[in-house]
Amino acid sequence: MIDVVVVGGGPVGLYLAALLLQSGVSVRVLERRAEPNTHSRAIGIHPPALEALDGIGVAARLVSEGVRIRRGLAIGGGVEVAEMAFDAVSGTYPFVLSVPQSRTEAVLEQRVRGLDCGAIRRGVTVTGIHDAGSAVAVDLLTSAGESRIHASLAVAADGARSTVRQRLGAPAPLKVYPDRYLMGDFADSTEFGPDAALFLEAAGIVESFPLPGGVRRWVARLPGADPDAHTAGSLARMVRERTGIVIDAGTNSMLSSFGVRSRLVKRMIHGRISLIGDAAHEISPIGGQGMNLGWLDASELAPLILGRLARTAREREFGNFESHRLQAAAKAARQSEINMALGRPLPGPLWNVRNRLIAGAAGVPAINSRVAARFTMH
Repeated sequence: MIDVVVVGGGPVGLYLAALLLQSGVSVRVLERRAEPNTHSRAIGIHPPALEALDGIGVAARLVSEGVRIRRGLAIGGGVEVAEMAFDAVSGTYPFVLSVPQSRTEAVLEQRVRGLDCGAIRRGVTVTGIHDAGSAVAVDLLTSAGESRIHASLAVAADGARSTVRQRLGAPAPLKVYPDRYLMGDFADSTEFGPDAALFLEAAGIVESFPLPGGVRRWVARLPGADPDAHTAGSLARMVRERTGIVIDAGTNSMLSSFGVRSRLVKRMIHGRISLIGDAAHEISPIGGQGMNLGWLDASELAPLILGRLARTAREREFGNFESHRLQAAAKAARQSEINMALGRPLPGPLWNVRNRLIAGAAGVPAINSRVAARFTMH
């Protein structure tokens, strides 16, 4: 019997698998996708997550491949409103690392396969999961047919539409926001270099982040239900109209529109089955904290899994874990709501007032440092 089954082979599931494997635990990662992810998707890795990733020996490689964002600029009407530096947020990683999720997953997968070449099973759909008291039974569907495997423990890291969460019937109230965004990656035509830039414009926010290889990500809040707004050309037009910056739509390498939802489970621990990452808490991508939250979930859960396998863990430790991680997710959700509110369209007079208030607050060192720490999850 396997020690731990991890459902979901994304960044969170792979990280947890590596943590457990290097501690001598047998692990199987079950991933529905037959092929690795090639989408840039989430790009920001915050300092606490880099510290966690260092624990499995992959942080240095990711840092060598990524862009170190040490400063964020807030701009409104062509004028710099505020500056936020990340120099003081961490002694080891005083920056937010920008690297495409596809590369992050590839590095994590390589680490897992280096520890156990047979740990990852792709093309596997989980159709059922049952806590039998002394073990967990997981029903699978593959190209070869139906089967069942058993494990001492199971962890669901299978994303916002978690099959395991649904099978458990775990309560997770959903909140849907009116905000929609369009994001795309283009050749970088700016002079921002490794800096992030947030354009606080009356028509809605535009966010801009550097990526490796001379690429820059642009995210714009959509003005409404415009059927023609979901193209590279329309994103380039919104950026130009709101910021004055011209980007070449022909260099677009990724384009995605997304709405915003939040969801927080009532419980992360269900007997021998645990929920982590987006399976437990879905928050707005604005702020880039979701993937990082999942890694920190896994970092805290791994020692408890080792303790349970060794029969030394106490139930109150799992309760403390659950309480702490749900509090962290709720805090991140509140931060993302603030981020979204600051980026919504405003009439001219209110837009001026908002930007002046932001400038005034950013000019107070204590407030600026606190905001930088919140933004980087410290």
